[in-house]
Amino acid sequence: MSDEKKPVEKAACVIAWPAGHSRSPLIHNYWAQKYNLNVEYRREAVPPEQLTDFVTHLRERGYVGCNVTVPHKEKVLALSEPDERARAVGAANCLWYDGDTLRSTNTDVAGFLANLDAVTPGWDRGLESAVVVGAGGGARAVIFGLLQRDVRRVYVINRTLERAQALTKKFGSRVIAAGWDETTGLLGGAGLLVNTTTLGMVGQPPLPINLRCQASLVVADLVYAPLVTPLLAMAREKGLRSADGLGMLLHQAVLGFERWFGVKPEVTAELRALVETDLLAGAPKPPVSPVKVKPAPTPKPRKPRNNRPA
Repeated sequence: MSDEKKPVEKAACVIAWPAGHSRSPLIHNYWAQKYNLNVEYRREAVPPEQLTDFVTHLRERGYVGCNVTVPHKEKVLALSEPDERARAVGAANCLWYDGDTLRSTNTDVAGFLANLDAVTPGWDRGLESAVVVGAGGGARAVIFGLLQRDVRRVYVINRTLERAQALTKKFGSRVIAAGWDETTGLLGGAGLLVNTTTLGMVGQPPLPINLRCQASLVVADLVYAPLVTPLLAMAREKGLRSADGLGMLLHQAVLGFERWFGVKPEVTAELRALVETDLLAGAPKPPVSPVKVKPAPTPKPRKPRNNRPA
């Protein structure tokens, strides 16, 4: 019997610059092994000036599709046929072939909603208002998902009010721009708070927010490094239900794997534990405070002995 490894039947990849931080290979290759598929998922570090050539020759490079992350999510819209989600969010993170057509979508929307459904079931039942902090790509994906779930009012809080106001123009009157000074008041009547900024991420300051809210408030954070951000720690101390960024990362990967390899994978506790371990292994170690050594006491001068004869 030959010990030669069979050639991979299908391959997909993540395109990023740089690409070393991505946990997507860990997730997708775990599923490939679990479902006994002869497929492979790789990292591709693609600098911005090479993006067009790489994406337009994706099939020739041996790929049936790919994930796209920073800084390429917006640029790939013009290199593919985006669906409604990708156009609304203004960014795509998943590409696949439909015949000879390279299509794209934004799986962050589905990942955000699926994670909330899994860990905080019923979160959207009768939800009147939500507060979204931030106005970037993550915020756009979250807002699109919330509007799909018929949330009546979505307040967008951003330090630069003009960016929040731009989302009102993009998504309509159900999205309302608000300033930082309005946060506490809005949280008093909100059913959901979502942080889409990098505040609370490793190396960043915490989100400066006061959780003066109803006991029913659900708190979600898109940050997954650290696993428990200061915002989530605060929410848990108050007994609030919460959803972390790692859950969203895992759930957003499901759609791509199914598109490329024909199997809908399951997000399990085993997979989460695997990625958690990897994240913790790569987390920066806390600084070690130097041990302060107490100086030795200065010996007291000895009195000269009296050598006079008695």
